[in-house]
Amino acid sequence: MYSHTTIGANDLARARAFYDAVFAPLGHEVRYADDMLVGWGAPGGPPQFLIARPFNGEAPSVGNGAMIALTAPRRSAVDACHAAALAQGGTDEGKPGLRPHYHPNYYGAYFRDLDGNKICVVCHQAE
Repeated sequence: MYSHTTIGANDLARARAFYDAVFAPLGHEVRYADDMLVGWGAPGGPPQFLIARPFNGEAPSVGNGAMIALTAPRRSAVDACHAAALAQGGTDEGKPGLRPHYHPNYYGAYFRDLDGNKICVVCHQAE
């Protein structure tokens, strides 16, 4: 449904290290990088998640109520992404677990990255 998502980063190198660790359990890799932005995607595919220094030169900001959700192929990948995010300095916004109020197999975790962006990692499959 969408082409890609871009969020702002204060320190591109630090944010890249953070997301390299977060995307590893999902099998995503850097598909594009320069001195202004870095993008991850599936091997051989286009970048679908990008971090960037804002093009207007202003500081990046976080949207209230905004969240990006990443799909995980299995629940253990949700656990691994959440753990990687926290190990890289992210903050916990909801430990991995079932959220049956969304649907019976919704297994998700929530964290904020180094710039305060809220990220969800979710697996919609039964264990």
